[in-house]
Amino acid sequence: MITLQNERLTAVIANKGAELQKLVNNRTGMNYMWSGDAKYWGKYSPVLFPVVGGLKDDTYYYKDRMYTLPRHGFARDKEFIGEQLNSTEAVFTLGHDEQTLAVYPFPFILKLRYRLNNNWLACTYEVYNPGNDVLLFSVGAHPAFAVPLTSGTAYQDHYLKFNKAEPLQRWKIKNGLIDTVTETLPTENGKLVLQHHLFYEDAIVLKGLQSNCISLGCNKHDHGLNFYFNGFGFFGIWALKDAPFVCLEPWCGIGDHVNHNQLLADKEGINLLAPGDTFTRTWSVECF
Repeated sequence: MITLQNERLTAVIANKGAELQKLVNNRTGMNYMWSGDAKYWGKYSPVLFPVVGGLKDDTYYYKDRMYTLPRHGFARDKEFIGEQLNSTEAVFTLGHDEQTLAVYPFPFILKLRYRLNNNWLACTYEVYNPGNDVLLFSVGAHPAFAVPLTSGTAYQDHYLKFNKAEPLQRWKIKNGLIDTVTETLPTENGKLVLQHHLFYEDAIVLKGLQSNCISLGCNKHDHGLNFYFNGFGFFGIWALKDAPFVCLEPWCGIGDHVNHNQLLADKEGINLLAPGDTFTRTWSVECF
């Protein structure tokens, strides 16, 4: 574990999965992160790499060979090498090995860089291609935030506010894959009221959002957070059935479509990284 701290916030990150597990307001004691109660879901903020979402039959093909990967890939279950750079910044590194090459035939170096600044936490993904061929990958975030944030409030007292006025077209999920069916979510003035039934049919999957900030707020108090993201083509919102959290998930990649041909190169949202190049994306949370 590595702990980052300044006057406003304390963040705790585990080496396993480079997973953010706590984000605490030092003045109020409020932990914005989900508690990790295994009764519902024993994770907090897994990194999604080298795939986001599910593969059709957990299988993909690359250069005429078949490979299998679990939903969201393997990085979330790997031990990263953590280095604390100072009291407010740390970097976690994972590289390829024999085990990863057997299921994902690409050399890679994945880094997660966490940094505190005032009442902000930023997380940057850095993917480096040390190989001789183009690196094909997806990467995404999966942080779970506590809802309710405080006692005396209910799940439905909370809402997500999008910073751009736009219709929220949800791509439905069928057997873990992206379906051909969509529906428009009910919003009012850019607000989506959090209700447990929204997640009874799996995650809310959104494509091509104009918004680059989603705020988690409550009608009964002034605490919450602003979640910023840029350069992510897809976004997921998820919770387990009746669980007291919501995940805000910016993705560079998406699960397979129900009609996908299972070729990795044809996968929607796949990123192509030339040898020697580095890919970076950042999401950040402003706590209040």
